[in-house]
Amino acid sequence: MDGAIPGQVRMDRVRLDKWLWAARFFKTRTLAARACELGRVECQGRPSKPAREVSAGDLLRVKNSSGEFEIEVLGVSEIRGPAPVAQGLYRETEASREARLKLAEQRKAQPQVDFGRDGKPSKRDRRKIERLRGRG
Repeated sequence: MDGAIPGQVRMDRVRLDKWLWAARFFKTRTLAARACELGRVECQGRPSKPAREVSAGDLLRVKNSSGEFEIEVLGVSEIRGPAPVAQGLYRETEASREARLKLAEQRKAQPQVDFGRDGKPSKRDRRKIERLRGRG
């Protein structure tokens, strides 16, 4: 034995999909596994399967709805805890943080498009559309 107490589970490695869920990158383990299958998660520069084991020190690149993250794994957990605990499982690189903030600023600077009405156009609107298309 390597110093582990009998009956105690050593946790120095955990499945990638469980870790992504525990670190709150995805809302469910199913979504985390799907992202791995679609190639949105890379470990050490290679696309990774959900069953790949991660440990402290691994470098991950994760693409989700919040953006693209480059992170270093600091700790492992199979349990999804509170957000402050989850944030302690990883450290985002400075380059990644700056790139995400820059993209967020660009999105805010883009003009917001408001289409106004919901539903189909009125008879008057349809006539305007036909005139614009050159059919009226």
